[in-house]
Amino acid sequence: MTENVPDLLALTATEAARVRAGEYSHLTPESWPTDERWAARLWGDDEVDVWLISWVPERSTELHDHAGSLGALTVVDGALSELRWDGGALRERRIGPGGQAAFDRGWVHDVTRHADAHDAASGETATPTLSVHAYSPPLTAMSYYEVSPEGGCAGPAAK
Repeated sequence: MTENVPDLLALTATEAARVRAGEYSHLTPESWPTDERWAARLWGDDEVDVWLISWVPERSTELHDHAGSLGALTVVDGALSELRWDGGALRERRIGPGGQAAFDRGWVHDVTRHADAHDAASGETATPTLSVHAYSPPLTAMSYYEVSPEGGCAGPAAK
């Protein structure tokens, strides 16, 4: 990252620790949605936006980019699966509790709750995975893509 861009990985790690410490409990729902993703903006300024996002089974972000924004995430609890387009194929990686990922401009990926995700404290699989995301500059658009039957990545598709 350049000198003028905040260290998004460090920022998401700090904010994830604050989530775990209960500092954002006033923003979280009393009962987590189990059939849809939930998100709350933790804070933002002209340079960066920080979000807390929940992930439930079988809900995908779909293959997308973050327009002109850099991004990073830290998993608070549970696990995520990221499918990333590497220019020739989709590559999968698991991001577990405390794990991090960074995305440069032009990064095309799909993020879902990992199939083996569970709450570290309770061991329950019904608890959503939580992650903190940061975008710089603040996210204003996302373009969506499709993998063609021939194996190419077509997009951006209008959504």
